[in-house]
Amino acid sequence: MRDDLSRGSPTDTTTLRHALGWFATGVTIATTLDGEAQPVGLTCNSFNSVSLEPPLVLWSLGRKSFSRPAFEQATHFAINVLPADQTGLAKRFAKPLEDKWAGVDWTPGTAGIPRLPLALAVFDCQVRERFHGGDHLIFLGEIVDLQSREIGEPLIFLRGRFGGFAATED
Repeated sequence: MRDDLSRGSPTDTTTLRHALGWFATGVTIATTLDGEAQPVGLTCNSFNSVSLEPPLVLWSLGRKSFSRPAFEQATHFAINVLPADQTGLAKRFAKPLEDKWAGVDWTPGTAGIPRLPLALAVFDCQVRERFHGGDHLIFLGEIVDLQSREIGEPLIFLRGRFGGFAATED
């Protein structure tokens, strides 16, 4: 086996971002409501499961995010897992736009939190904990309701690009 790994410093953010980019993630949109009961959402690929009993998930949000105040004050959030054909929506919710929700169809879930009907799965969560993690705020949520589809392909993020998943036969 060829050893073409190069060493880098974890304190060099460019080197770190490059190395972390090799880890493929799913793409979600985290949603909540702000203090005026208006929908808030952002693209998130830091989502993962924590526990089945109790049903816990976590995700993280950059401290400089425009949406941070709404999520910090929220008692609930939803994680909407995007299908492969929703790159445009993922890009839209990744930007600090004034009205990301214009023309976006959604339905209220637990505590009125926005659910995206096109999602492959939606996890409605009650906030259990918030943790400071460097330049991010980590949210631990208990799943209180969920919806999921039987079929579909997830949107994937790898090396700074969106794509699909090519299944292989065993």
